[in-house]
Amino acid sequence: QVQLAESGGGSVQAGGSLRLSCLASGPAYDRYCMGWFRQAPGKEREGVAAITYGGGAIYYADSVRGRFIISRDNGKNTLSLQMDSLIPEDTAMYYCTAGGPECSGAFATSEYNYWGQGIQVTVSS
Repeated sequence: QVQLAESGGGSVQAGGSLRLSCLASGPAYDRYCMGWFRQAPGKEREGVAAITYGGGAIYYADSVRGRFIISRDNGKNTLSLQMDSLIPEDTAMYYCTAGGPECSGAFATSEYNYWGQGIQVTVSS
């Protein structure tokens, strides 16, 4: 089945940048909507950004809009999240996810069928 592997996490100071990448593999991968969720300690998992296969629809959580940019390269089966102007509130485990052909700004977990193991992003003051 689809396997998702995140990379690019780490620790940065507030105002810094990180770029997360997700490599999708497996014979079941084909034209999935993909996105990023995050989960901080004691908090529920929340949607961050999502993008359709062709990139025609992109969704961002209000908390990251204007600071994060989601993109994908279908030829390389990769999904990226460029995170700029990071703030401590961005500290969380970030999860790459893939679903079917549909996704929306509601960031319902039911829209996504596959999940990566998560990578830590830590932003210090």
